[in-house]
Amino acid sequence: MKVGELAQVARCTVETVRYYEKEGLLPAPERTAANYRRYVQAHVDRLRFIRNCRALDMTHAEIRALLERIDHPAGDCRAINDLLDQHIEHVEARIGELRQLQDQLVSLRQRCRNERPIDACGILQGLAAMETEVRPPRPSHLG
Repeated sequence: MKVGELAQVARCTVETVRYYEKEGLLPAPERTAANYRRYVQAHVDRLRFIRNCRALDMTHAEIRALLERIDHPAGDCRAINDLLDQHIEHVEARIGELRQLQDQLVSLRQRCRNERPIDACGILQGLAAMETEVRPPRPSHLG
């Protein structure tokens, strides 16, 4: 199948296919005599796997590590479990950050309960007076 057909079957764009090839997540396909790329079912399966991982917010490094295990299946799945445990920790940390953000926004929203003139808007006044914390760089699985 050609790149457009692969993209359609895998429910993504041609640009996505080419991007994953460029990133080394999707192996380069064989070429026809006319130099067209020729994709096979293995490309469809791998592309779906990559897209499923991305839907779980996994990084390319995490996906690459999983694909390495698929490509070289020796050993057990301990490393895969560890990778997923680490990803869960990153998600939990991000949820905590989002909850703090939500609390800040709710607090800010409570400063202006009724329609007021702009110069008396508690939200705008709160934003102008708010001191943002200097946060140390947080470890991120996004790199």
